Amino acid sequence: MFIGEYSHNLDAKGRIIIPSRFRDELHSSFILTRGLDGCLTIYSLEQWEKIFIEINKLPTTKKAARQYIRVLTSNASECTLDGQGRILIPSNLAEPVGIKKECVIVGANDHIEIWDKNTWEGYFEEASKSFEEVAENLSDLLNND
Repeated sequence: MFIGEYSHNLDAKGRIIIPSRFRDELHSSFILTRGLDGCLTIYSLEQWEKIFIEINKLPTTKKAARQYIRVLTSNASECTLDGQGRILIPSNLAEPVGIKKECVIVGANDHIEIWDKNTWEGYFEEASKSFEEVAENLSDLLNND
């Protein structure tokens, strides 16, 4: 399980340190891809396999399914940590979400998100305003076991 929020900067070569608390769960390699809401997402190989099984169930006769699959998989990159616990964020992933220097790395339960600092602060501020209302609405989904 990934939890917490960490601030790190991209270095001049486009590398970022992955917090040590996350490295153990990621093991030797993992998947970096485009996420939702303006971030990048890191999945362990185990979690990526689960996602892949689920997206293979999507009907490819639906345009939205094809778009989602293409964006998710075409941007996916298998990563390994270097000796200092860093990964290289390819420019084709960093540019569309505005990642240039200051980043926030967020644990999001079964995955990790990498955000541009300003984008994260705006997103978090907006999401916090309706946190209780969203929690109440989502509780209905959780009670339908």
